[in-house]
Amino acid sequence: MNASPDSAKTPLGELIGRLSVLHQKRIDLGLERMHRLLEGLGHPERKLPPVIHIAGTNGKGSTLAYLRATLEAAGLRVHAYTSPYLVRINECFRLGRAGGGVLVSDDELRAALEEVERVNAGEVATLFELKTAAAFHLFAQNPADVVLLEVGLGGRLDSTNVVDTPAACVITPVSMDHMDFLGDTLTSIAGEKAAIIKRGVPVICAEQAGEAMAVIEAQARRMRAPLFAANESWHVNVEHGRLVYSDDRGLMDLTAPRLFGRHQFDNAGLAIATLRAIPTFKINQGAFEAGIVGAEWPARMQRITSGELLALGPQGSEIWLDGGHNAEGGRVAAAALGDLEERVSRPLVVIAGMMANKDAKGFLANFAGLTRHIIAVPIPDVENAMPVDRLADAARSLGMRVETVAGVEAALRALAKLAYEVPPRILISGSLYLAGHVLGLNGTPPA
Repeated sequence: MNASPDSAKTPLGELIGRLSVLHQKRIDLGLERMHRLLEGLGHPERKLPPVIHIAGTNGKGSTLAYLRATLEAAGLRVHAYTSPYLVRINECFRLGRAGGGVLVSDDELRAALEEVERVNAGEVATLFELKTAAAFHLFAQNPADVVLLEVGLGGRLDSTNVVDTPAACVITPVSMDHMDFLGDTLTSIAGEKAAIIKRGVPVICAEQAGEAMAVIEAQARRMRAPLFAANESWHVNVEHGRLVYSDDRGLMDLTAPRLFGRHQFDNAGLAIATLRAIPTFKINQGAFEAGIVGAEWPARMQRITSGELLALGPQGSEIWLDGGHNAEGGRVAAAALGDLEERVSRPLVVIAGMMANKDAKGFLANFAGLTRHIIAVPIPDVENAMPVDRLADAARSLGMRVETVAGVEAALRALAKLAYEVPPRILISGSLYLAGHVLGLNGTPPA
């Protein structure tokens, strides 16, 4: 009996596994391999609709979510490429459709990756390079009005930095992270991010530390790129719980973002400023309103309101999930928790798991004034996860009470056995890999 076409297909996971071993390093920054792949594919990066390229340390994904929701509310078809994924690799590729984008199907993704594999012909390449090439191939084959392109790591040598003339370059807040690849000073890191700036292309920039801003301004001048910087060209404020945006074209009074935290007002403002800086986009206030309210981005101060994990913790407790993994990410999560505490006071417990190359003490220090109770957990099935003992030592050095358990489920069960007068507020944080694991456990992967 002959096999059906479907039964002959390589399982997507097997294909990913095969591509993952073509380079001995998971990360190897550089553009030569990317240019080779794109040439073999017929240069799909030159056949794209207008591209908005987004770099920065924190807030890239949320800013992209506001851009996508607003553009879709305006009736446009939006392709989006993001990383990393939380549960399924399909999350990295969103294809624009009339009425709203969809995650790429297994069959579409398999076909694109197999074409990239064919063109690569067994040469050395990282999985990120191969899947970025697949994204360009997919986006060139499917009609859309705009592409949202998120940098994977850094900017200058990132695989996405092959589009010669994007419609706009966006730089979210720059802070200390990935120092082993980008340098150990804010100036060097900002230089890597600012290298996405292209000649004459508008640059829209979030509020930055002085050293980072100086680098971005210098690069914009060098490339003769008009710079639209927060608190100079545009402003965003919170007034009576609403988002008030203003620039030289006027003022908009908008409903607050659904995504939680004061930093989300800043991310939303950056998205608004970006769309207003691109002359060809005519977005009305109704689309901005719908986009700001409608944007969703999993694992960014996400309240877990359904799923398997709710039944494991103390009855009546709140469970929040955040993928923050550096000092600045911890700061904005802690600020959001502080706002929650002012509204409804609850004891806070932080369940944390981190990668080995992260600054655990710098991350956890943000929570020292909010809680003394840290539970350190491993991140299962992930290379280079931080050992729980090392994470616990970082918490103890800050004077925090810490315990180590086998995993998130065990941590919630342990908390359920404690006698709380008021059910606690539980934050699970420290890594996007941990966040993806939690969404998988909970049965609520990104749709």
